[in-house]
Amino acid sequence: MSVGTSSAAGAPKAAPAPVPRAGEHAAHPCDPDDLPDGVVVADERGRVVCFNTAAERITAVPAARALGQPLEKALPLEDLEGRRWWQLTDPYGGLAIRVRQPERNLLLPGGREVLVSARYVRTEPTGPVTRVVVCLRDTEARRRTERSHAELIATVAHELRSPLTSVKGFTATLLAKWERFTDDQKRLMLETVDADADRVTRLIAELLDISRIDSGRLEVRRQPVDIGAAVGRHIQAYVAAGQPADRFLLRIEQPLPALWADPDKIDQVLSNLIENAVRHGEGTVTIDITPTASPREGEDTGTSVTVSDEGPGIPEESMSRVFTRFWRGSKRGGTGLGLYIVKGIVEAHGGTITVGRAPGGGAQFRFTLPVAAPAYLA
Repeated sequence: MSVGTSSAAGAPKAAPAPVPRAGEHAAHPCDPDDLPDGVVVADERGRVVCFNTAAERITAVPAARALGQPLEKALPLEDLEGRRWWQLTDPYGGLAIRVRQPERNLLLPGGREVLVSARYVRTEPTGPVTRVVVCLRDTEARRRTERSHAELIATVAHELRSPLTSVKGFTATLLAKWERFTDDQKRLMLETVDADADRVTRLIAELLDISRIDSGRLEVRRQPVDIGAAVGRHIQAYVAAGQPADRFLLRIEQPLPALWADPDKIDQVLSNLIENAVRHGEGTVTIDITPTASPREGEDTGTSVTVSDEGPGIPEESMSRVFTRFWRGSKRGGTGLGLYIVKGIVEAHGGTITVGRAPGGGAQFRFTLPVAAPAYLA
């Protein structure tokens, strides 16, 4: 039988490829230096044979100094109670049935916290450890997330306390002294309770939106949307509430392409941007609606909406933080969550949003949406 027709079953097994040292190129496509997490590998004698680039960055230890060193010396880890980790775990002399160490927080010299997990490689199930593979992860990103969640909880608790205290106070007073109040007084208190209940409802809706945005579960139900009519409704509502009609200027460049979007969520975006211009800006609030290039590949056209005011605007140093959680352009109320939600809604539609300085000197927000119909109609 010729060599070219030999079966795979009869072919000799290839020897396992050695783990490359830092700075060496791997003989296979997977190079430890390409990995985003720190990787440290010790051989059967406990000497470090691999110390990748991410491990250098996380530990601030050069690979040249770590290679060849005992694992406990190259990577002197302690638990949060100050105990030396390798003495506690004893990877080479501990239980022969162990195959790994689950991820946990440990400390490097100087008190820097890292996430560490380990794998014990054995040639047979209960045989001696031939290799220890350690994975290191920086905790900074996780800490930022935890701080953000803590700030969100604190903000929500603060924002809920005020309206709920008002609701409780007025309802308790009405129940205890109903006959002592006139009808006008009762109406005023009930209107206050109603307004505070609306405030709580809005805050809960914001929290649900943030949860869906952060988890990537924000649903977009596309329908045909007349964006000009939608902006017109918001302007009419402000005029009906007492704003002068000449404070608003709506300019629509025709013809506009057909826009398919979630009408409720687009209303939410428009409401937030126009409210910001009215509350925090000055002078005329100008809304321009124009056809433009689509922000999504494979589409020719999109629709842009630009909301501008003539107020003091947003400082240059703050523009990079406008769409982050808890950013407030002024101290006049608000949770600082609105623009974060606006950005999430626009991006869920496949669109983009930017902030800049308006020609009149105020703030200018511009969002662009793709206009293609849903896939089932294409």
